[in-house]
Amino acid sequence: MSANRPAAVVVLAAGEGTRMKSSTPKVLHAICGRSLVGHVVAASRELDPEHLVVVVGHAREQVGGHLAEIDPDVRTAVQHEQNGTGHAVRMGLEELGNGGVTLDGTVIVVCGDTPLLTGETLKKLGDTHAADGNAVTVLSAEVPDSTGYGRIVRDENTGAVTEIVEHKDATDAQRAIREINSGVFAFDAQLLADALGKVRTDNSQGEEYLTDVLGILRAAGHRVGAAVADDHREILGINNRVQLAEARRLLNERLLTRAMLAGVTVVDPATTWVDVSVTFEADATVHPGTQLLGATHVAAHAEVGPDTRLKDTSVGEGAKVSFTVADGAKVGPGASVGPYAYLRPGTDLGPKSKAGAYVEMKNASVGEGTKVPHLSYVGDATIGEFTNIGAASVFVNYDGQSKHHTTIGSHCRTGSDNMFVAPVTVGDGAYTAAGSVITKDVPPGSLAVARGQQRNIEGWVARKRPGSAAAQAASAAGQESDGEQ
Repeated sequence: MSANRPAAVVVLAAGEGTRMKSSTPKVLHAICGRSLVGHVVAASRELDPEHLVVVVGHAREQVGGHLAEIDPDVRTAVQHEQNGTGHAVRMGLEELGNGGVTLDGTVIVVCGDTPLLTGETLKKLGDTHAADGNAVTVLSAEVPDSTGYGRIVRDENTGAVTEIVEHKDATDAQRAIREINSGVFAFDAQLLADALGKVRTDNSQGEEYLTDVLGILRAAGHRVGAAVADDHREILGINNRVQLAEARRLLNERLLTRAMLAGVTVVDPATTWVDVSVTFEADATVHPGTQLLGATHVAAHAEVGPDTRLKDTSVGEGAKVSFTVADGAKVGPGASVGPYAYLRPGTDLGPKSKAGAYVEMKNASVGEGTKVPHLSYVGDATIGEFTNIGAASVFVNYDGQSKHHTTIGSHCRTGSDNMFVAPVTVGDGAYTAAGSVITKDVPPGSLAVARGQQRNIEGWVARKRPGSAAAQAASAAGQESDGEQ
């Protein structure tokens, strides 16, 4: 537990986000496998706060439901009318108070649309706040373009923070300031509650600005300070789809950099996309055009890509997966997948097995060394060890109402263009002939032949297609055969 553990973190997530032009609430838009507010909640949890409350407003049932899924211990407070950031924080504190919580210590306030903010930076803010003995500490940043942000105004002599002026209320001189307010603060809990009751609404928006608390506390003789973020990009808020894409790119770069520094080879970071929940082992290799999503894990010496999309999929040590889409699959050590394979949920490929070109699998367990090389569908099946499934085979698992299971034993050799009509079992060491439709169980060591007898009708083309190219070719072949005799 941190020595500067905050009493509470309040996340502001009540806004509508009209500039997103979306039916989805702004804070529920996702980047790198996590919602915007989900990123903020995760960073806040790194502080181990005594209480974590998210202030919701627009689409509050939808946002609240999402929060309950990702972090059941989060409390929500409702801001029925969006009357400014100061009002939102008051709603958060009132929710805690109504629950019998008496805050004593530090309250951290963060915005729900800042997905790049890290727990490390929040810890720096809390540590600075405690070390300097401030009543309030603002997280600030020096940015190339401060348009639209609240400006940090400092005392020219001491450098102390005197006020934060919103862009629309700023003078020309103040708008030239490049140090901006991130919207993230550390407050003394008791002083914050008192000052919020004194915030006025005589500004251009008629709202309660949280930033006015700084002036109120300073006027009362309390110390106001700032902690400058090391990377100004961390405080970027999301207001439209352009900013959403930019944040996704920045976060993706951060995740890939972390992976590469940990020993992962990412051949082309510009075309590789990963979620925050993806994990790697050292010496894994990711080729260009690859997307790794959800709880995907890539083990040591495995190679993934190019042009591959894996979701909630584990790739074992030394396995190779290329030009493949997989969802909820398990690829065993040394296995080979692709090109152009599709592994659906429940697929479990054993060590050194193969799902080759244009193979689709679903709810299928494939044993060690078994190969399904090409052009086949394997659904609802169990295949033993060191078996070979012939090209263009289909496991016919659906009868129009129910799914049924097929079992193929170990060391089997099934012919090309086979249909296995489930439920059916092929025993260990059995063979099936090419073109067979297997509807009955095949005993171990047997050969199953299930196809019509071939019948050749000689002279059919000459009689039925006289003068055709086929008839001429057949006639020429016959003449050559007569000549050889």
